[in-house]
Amino acid sequence: MARRLNLWRWAVLGLAALYFLIPMAASVLFTVDVPGEGVTFDAYTQIVSADGFLSSLLLSLELAVATIAVVLLLTVPAVVALRLSAPRLRPVVEIVCSLPLVVPPIAFVAGIVTVLKWGPDHLSRTPLFETFVAVQNPDFPVVLVIAYVVMALPFVYRALDAGLRAVDVRTLVEAARSCGASWPQALVRAVLPNLRGALLNASFLTLALVLGEFTVARLLGFEPFAVWIYDVGGSQAQMSVAVSVLSLLVTWALLLALAGAGGRDRTASSRG
Repeated sequence: MARRLNLWRWAVLGLAALYFLIPMAASVLFTVDVPGEGVTFDAYTQIVSADGFLSSLLLSLELAVATIAVVLLLTVPAVVALRLSAPRLRPVVEIVCSLPLVVPPIAFVAGIVTVLKWGPDHLSRTPLFETFVAVQNPDFPVVLVIAYVVMALPFVYRALDAGLRAVDVRTLVEAARSCGASWPQALVRAVLPNLRGALLNASFLTLALVLGEFTVARLLGFEPFAVWIYDVGGSQAQMSVAVSVLSLLVTWALLLALAGAGGRDRTASSRG
């Protein structure tokens, strides 16, 4: 019986590997096989020097860092306070944080566009007019950070909630408070070190979302990394696919590094 289960498990894993690796191999072959020239890696060597590559990548990374910082600053204190003081509100908060999964991105960005158009028309003689202009600065569009924070809420909340379930938060906070720590100090020094894996998971999921998000940025008229890949694909298809392949490999590398860090944390915790 156990042998059959192992065979079935390996068969499922093999089919899953083929499902992911065959398209990946086809993409790599498309980028290196040039008709009439044979195998060449020009599509990869020309990426760094391509017009707009570094600026769009840096913009996406800046947006990702800002989004991670904002969403963690908002959710970490909220979920800890929820578990300590108001556990009955947990279903309400869970539903609210899950709403971005229900609203289609097209409807979401349509609402943002409506607000951005309404603001200058009705607030042109107020100080808030400058705020609407500032959040749409192409060098660093704060409006995208706001949108990405909302879109990342379901994933960040789930990751943090799973981490908190494995930690006795009340005991940690009470122990820190009995030693003279304030509430912020108890959160930073007692709770957060025990949520390192959950924080890494939430940060990685947010990073992947920001780097791969296309609809909101495109419809709002900005050009982060995903939009740049799409624009390049219209004129340089091989380079566009090459960038996508490299992005996927980097994402996998980050995921493996995250898994390794989480494994080391669990090992250290079990030894302690």
